[in-house]
Order: sequence, then C-alpha cells, then structure tokens
Amino acid sequence: MKAIYPCIWMNQKAREAAAFYCSVFPDAKIEEENDLVAMWSSGGEKFMLLNGGPKFKPNPSISFYSIFPDEKQLEEIWNKLSVGGMIMMPLDSYPWSKKYGWLEDKYGVSWQLESNVPEGISQRYVPAFMFTAAQFGRAEEAIAFYTSLFPESSSLFISRYGDDAGDQAGKVNHAQFMLSGQRFAAMDSSFTHAFTFSEGMSLVVPCDTQEEIDFFWEKLGEGGEESMCGWLKDRFGVSWQIVPAKLGEMMADPEKGPRVVQAFMKMKKFDIQALQDA
Repeated sequence: MKAIYPCIWMNQKAREAAAFYCSVFPDAKIEEENDLVAMWSSGGEKFMLLNGGPKFKPNPSISFYSIFPDEKQLEEIWNKLSVGGMIMMPLDSYPWSKKYGWLEDKYGVSWQLESNVPEGISQRYVPAFMFTAAQFGRAEEAIAFYTSLFPESSSLFISRYGDDAGDQAGKVNHAQFMLSGQRFAAMDSSFTHAFTFSEGMSLVVPCDTQEEIDFFWEKLGEGGEESMCGWLKDRFGVSWQIVPAKLGEMMADPEKGPRVVQAFMKMKKFDIQALQDA
C-alpha cells in the first residue's frame, strides 16, 4: 500500500500554511499546489492542506508526535511554531523525555516535539490520537480494530494509567502501533476537553485498485458514517479519505481534470473506472 498521510482542514489558507511549514521544518518542500489543496513534505513524509472553508478546524484530538534528536534544532522549530500559537505543555525535561513540549500552532495544528528517538524508528512525524469525551476508554479497542485491517500492522506497546489515576486507571496513557509499516500513537483522556475527532484532521488512504477502495470503505465505515468524495467517519469518529492513489494525477490533467472533479463530486465511495472514463 501507499503511505497513509494526514489531511488538515484549512480556511482558505492552505498555500500560506504550506509555505510556513516549509520554513519551519527541515528537508521540507511544496509537492503540489492548486486552489483546493497544498501538498508539502518534510523528509519525504507528506501532508495535505485542504481549503475547506470555516466549517471545520483541526484540534488536538489528532496531533503530530514529532521527533528531533538534535535539541538545538528542536528548540528552533519550537520557537517558530509557537509564534501566534498556544503552549499546551512547555518545552522542558520530563520523566519520559530529556526534551519535550506540546503546542498548537497559529493554524490550530497540534505538535508534540520530542528529542527521544524510539528504538528502530526512522519516521519523523507520528500521528497521535487522543480519545476524549464519548470516545474515552476506546483507544485499545481502536488499535485492535485498525491493526486488523491494514497490512504490515501490529500493536507495539500499551502503557496504562496506574490505580491512582481515578477514572483513568487502567486506560491507555500512551500506546504505539503500526499501520501499513507506519507508526501511530494513541492515548485516552477523561479530562474535560472542548474537542473530539472531527473532519478538521483526517487520514488519507491512497488505494491502487478498486478492490482496495471497496475493502477500506466497507471495513472502516462499519458502525460509522459515510460522506461524499471518499470521506467517511469510522465507529470512533475518526475521519478517513479512501481515495485512488492516482487521483492527483488525474486531476492535474488540463483537459480531463475538470471532468474528473465533476465526476467525483457526485460520488460517496470512489469509482476508479468512472473517473478514468470521465
């Protein structure tokens, strides 16, 4: 499978935000830009910024656990990201890390900057799920569900809150797992938060075949909610986009692209043949 990558909902600031992130993170570049999306990458790891309007906003329910062992570089990134943003946990030394901090940048995107490198990891940006409100206590269930669907998947470890953690006792305080060879993280939080999973942050699953689209659409959508243009919410409220891997290529065709867009705007689940025939 192609790499899963995040899509961040923007209020008409995708180009601006992509340029900002490329000025902040190392080895970063713009991959693609148009009126709808801006794609950028850092060290080969891809992010999509979507001009979706004011309806949704990213929030800390999905953050990016970002690993930079060079502490000077980490501090420089932190200083740039924090301008106009909000500090959630100060950049400092903690029992679990020599240098760690959590902030929300000026576009509402949450970053957990970390100097410790987990053994065997080369991935720089790890999407991290926080299960809050009605989803509190479901992190372990979600990990089992996701790892049952994607190839090259496994649960790496689960750390739990202790008996002195009140209603969080026994729940997941930090877990890591693999989906399609990529690392993800998850935690439960019973604290009162003004957010939960939303379309403000979704995960894009690029599929090579119609069979893959059909499989992930059916399985991830079980107990969830279907939407338009390949979007769905799973049973935990997490938003996914199940898309053809070559959708960007088809849209970029000057002659065919507008017809492709017109075709998929009428679809819920993507039909690759119908797009090719547009």
